[in-house]
Amino acid sequence: MPRPQLQYLTDELQQLEQKGLRTKLRVLRGEQLPVAEFDGRRVINLSSNNYLGLCTHPRLREAALAATRALGVGSGAVRTISGTMAIHMELEEHIARFKHTEASVVFQSGFTANSGTVGAIMGRSDFIVSDALNHASIIDGARLSRATIKVFPHKDCNAAEAILQELAPQPGRKLLITDGVFSMDGDIAPLPELAGLAEKYGAVMMVDDAHASGVLGKNGRGTVDHFGLHGRVDVQVGTLSKAIGALGGYVAGGANLIEFLHLRGRPFLFSTSHPPSVAASCLEAFKVLEEEPERIERLWSNTRFFKQGLKKLGFDTGMSETPITPIMIGDGRRTMEFSRAVFQAGVFATGIAYPTVPEGKARLRTIVTATHTEAELSEALAILERVGKAQGLI
Repeated sequence: MPRPQLQYLTDELQQLEQKGLRTKLRVLRGEQLPVAEFDGRRVINLSSNNYLGLCTHPRLREAALAATRALGVGSGAVRTISGTMAIHMELEEHIARFKHTEASVVFQSGFTANSGTVGAIMGRSDFIVSDALNHASIIDGARLSRATIKVFPHKDCNAAEAILQELAPQPGRKLLITDGVFSMDGDIAPLPELAGLAEKYGAVMMVDDAHASGVLGKNGRGTVDHFGLHGRVDVQVGTLSKAIGALGGYVAGGANLIEFLHLRGRPFLFSTSHPPSVAASCLEAFKVLEEEPERIERLWSNTRFFKQGLKKLGFDTGMSETPITPIMIGDGRRTMEFSRAVFQAGVFATGIAYPTVPEGKARLRTIVTATHTEAELSEALAILERVGKAQGLI
């Protein structure tokens, strides 16, 4: 029985139950593969961020094992004391070359890379101008900074400019920040226009490329490379736990920015650094990106095939331009019922509802990978069609 002080948590859970929004963790048995076993059921996996299949790539496995044998299972300290190993420096130098920036720094997660950076470079007297659909880690970082937060409607550059124009006479630094690829809708930020506004009004330009890393740009270099904006975006954040296949996040930019984060980035300062195995596997992943570009080509081929199939069936895929493809339902309860039904039929496609997305915007979020076969995607489409028709969604 819960203690009386925590009874409100039970009440909240019951309210979620009544709305059909109380969910349980699905447990993966075995490897993160395009067809995998969750909760004892073998399903086509459309819920993984393993875009390129690097979670199980033989070269990454061997790199992790070799680093463990040579360097042990942990680093033993935070980076600023005795936890900076040569392999950490090698990884950061490689990321900087890959991103065409002066330097980079690795954080323990993509979330801490965003929240730690925004919280470090902005302060109480500053202003943050943020897209309405930016990731939770950006929102939390903005709150931690204690800066004044101004939010513009999703991808509305005119609104962003109006805010920057209004703030121009105000003292204090300005940060213009956007996701590169938006994680719930799969659309791409208007980065050239935003970078132009940042230059016009003297704002710092920052992009979170978590879902663009390994997906957009040459060899997966992200939205800055995709749009040819090298040198025009001050802060680039990426993840090492999605397309890269392992764990962590990174910030790439000027040498002064990275040195400042060494001294003021709280997650960097107060968290033990990555185990050697993680750093080694991430380093090998970037080499794979450069040497096996066909993986990204397969990812996009599969994406086009699946999107066309969904649209032909009559599903609404929203604003998606990337492998993140929502199936828009609207009502939260119906969305979760659809997700559970397709899981029972053989497809794992996560239901997303409020508060992750706004009320009335619930959806199944699907992600195809480079390692899905066309036969698997065709089977998934057939299951979605059958269940969708049975539930009156198409």
